[in-house]
Amino acid sequence: MPTLVFVPGSWHKPACYDKIIKLFQDKHNIRCVSVALPSTFDNPNATFKDDIDAARNAITSETTQGRDVIVIAHSYGGMVGNSAIKGLTQPKSSSSNLASTEPQPQRARPGYVKALVLIASGFTITGLSFMDPLFGIPPPSWRVDKESGYAVLIANPHELFYHDVPADEADYWVNQLTTQSLKALFEGREHAYAGWQDVPTWYIGTVEDRGLPVVLQRVQVGMARGQGGVVHHTELKSSHSPFLSLPEDVVEIILDAIQVVSGMQNQVKHASDELGETRRGKARETPNVIFRAPYTWFRFGIPFFIGRVLGWGFVAFMGLRKLWTRN
Repeated sequence: MPTLVFVPGSWHKPACYDKIIKLFQDKHNIRCVSVALPSTFDNPNATFKDDIDAARNAITSETTQGRDVIVIAHSYGGMVGNSAIKGLTQPKSSSSNLASTEPQPQRARPGYVKALVLIASGFTITGLSFMDPLFGIPPPSWRVDKESGYAVLIANPHELFYHDVPADEADYWVNQLTTQSLKALFEGREHAYAGWQDVPTWYIGTVEDRGLPVVLQRVQVGMARGQGGVVHHTELKSSHSPFLSLPEDVVEIILDAIQVVSGMQNQVKHASDELGETRRGKARETPNVIFRAPYTWFRFGIPFFIGRVLGWGFVAFMGLRKLWTRN
């Protein structure tokens, strides 16, 4: 099975993934690697490029040994994960060669990044920094502190990240939060890359999210699909941190991704079934527009349509831009 590489979001240490990593390692014997982002190391000079390098080093340490990789990323970490996989996915020519019936020269096969799993995150646009789509204006949950060089949380972290996590556990995770470098959020656009255009993406939306509203998540999914991205979309009735509040459900979705990209349907299905009835609870939903259910037109249809229009518009703009530069 592929190695799972976990990239955390802003203010978070890689330990936030410990619950699901334990499930993968103990129950399914799947190799997991966590990435610590330099921008959360109490260093205001840490850059987006530093974060990308940290994630890329973790990925290449697996691929150079012939192991395939699935990158799981949360929130801001999605931008890091997207950008870190540039050039590490399987080229189309390589894919066709592997499928060929002609004898191939014997040589060591490199590993590739096979998929992305984005949790309450966004779809990176090549050439845009994290804050560029927001015109450099911070959301209400945090503020810019130029003196310290950090993004400082204003919102109550319990409500912003962990409102559906048991109170004592939420207290623990609040105490684990660290600093977040402003440089990583506002700079480094030249390193941003839309990796989701190179591999299939599993998007885990968070319906009760108080940091990134689920409507905006749905618009982003529509935008990615409008630009030709292959996006498998599932939503969980959770806060911004479903890996803490609904770890079994998150594991099941990632197992779905493993099943598709590895071709190990029987083994992965058995592993997924071992999670039991909990994983089939009411927390999980696949967003679909159903003709006979008008509420789905508004709940899913409108955000998806707006996103697709934005995606089509972006594709048209980039096409016209290429024609203009050629002339």
